[in-house]
Amino acid sequence: MRFVVSSTALLSHLQSISKVINSKNTLPILDCFLLELSDSKLTLTAADTETRLVTSLEVGEVQGSGKLAINARNLLDPLKELPDQPLTFEINDDNLEIFIYFHNGKYNFIGQSGEEYPQPKELKENAISLTIDPQLLCTAINRTLFASADDELRPVMNGIYFDITTEDLTFVASDGHKLVRSKTLSVKGSERASFILPKKPANLLKSLLPKESEEVSIKFDENNAYITMSSYTMTCRFIEGRYPNYNSVIPQNNPNKVVIDRLSFLNALKRVSVFSNPASSLVRLQLSDNQMLVSAQDIDFSTAAEETIPCQYDGTAMNIGFKSNFLIEILNNIPAAEVSVELSDPSRAGLIFPIEKDEAEDLLMLLMPMMLND
Repeated sequence: MRFVVSSTALLSHLQSISKVINSKNTLPILDCFLLELSDSKLTLTAADTETRLVTSLEVGEVQGSGKLAINARNLLDPLKELPDQPLTFEINDDNLEIFIYFHNGKYNFIGQSGEEYPQPKELKENAISLTIDPQLLCTAINRTLFASADDELRPVMNGIYFDITTEDLTFVASDGHKLVRSKTLSVKGSERASFILPKKPANLLKSLLPKESEEVSIKFDENNAYITMSSYTMTCRFIEGRYPNYNSVIPQNNPNKVVIDRLSFLNALKRVSVFSNPASSLVRLQLSDNQMLVSAQDIDFSTAAEETIPCQYDGTAMNIGFKSNFLIEILNNIPAAEVSVELSDPSRAGLIFPIEKDEAEDLLMLLMPMMLND
């Protein structure tokens, strides 16, 4: 088997799929890339036990066809140091010895049989299909992923929940303290369905989708999905289990409303939170007529800070506490100049919305309060 490929093109494709490979694999062959040559197309695959990413590129001067597995480090590490030039791959089909020739040298090592590489699970006949704009999907993942959990006891919280109805598609992520719900009316399913996308494939999509221009196809059954993009195909296994009823934790009657400049609020929080107790990161918001007093203190070290921010406040005077790093994360992920904070009382969750409504997205973020000691 023989082919010639551009070193830059090969490196670019390998780097984009290499993030799938785990540092420690239960199956040694998963430390490898799978290369499949057919006509003038070279297909590259990287996988772990639950996620698989496939891409392909055109090659020249092809002789023969077949597939083999090559240790990822044997390919990636030298390619990073090579300037752009053609590489000639020559593979002995009998003993899988690989020679890679370039301008002033060669590499030589042994590959593994591609037949040993795990194959993806086939979808069941009742699989459901969905098409979605790549930038819309990328935005939804960016908005929600930060709110997902790392909880071994509740694995269903460790991903993004896709709630598909015949009217809309809702993306949800929560760690029990904060929750993000992003709803889009421009995508709808042919029937009611849902799945939980794990963090790893979500992060991979986050890096691949910005370069996509064509619609993304998601075909899935109860356990697996095939996500097809113009240059990549991802296969992934879902997190099994029932996602909690997220709508039930969103308080409905919130008479106290604050409208505030997002950056002023965010920057004040960053400054004041430096003086909070490191164990709790508690910041206090004291709301009164058209102003918000943001304060924090650490009694152990006798440090304290407070700042007053002008705002529009319609409601009763209130003191409420939040974990500062959670509130900062939420404000960092809201795409608006001004935000609305809706509250009912200091013991119930606060809702945070962008003031400028996006026709394509209905965005809501929720944060549970912390108990104040006074």
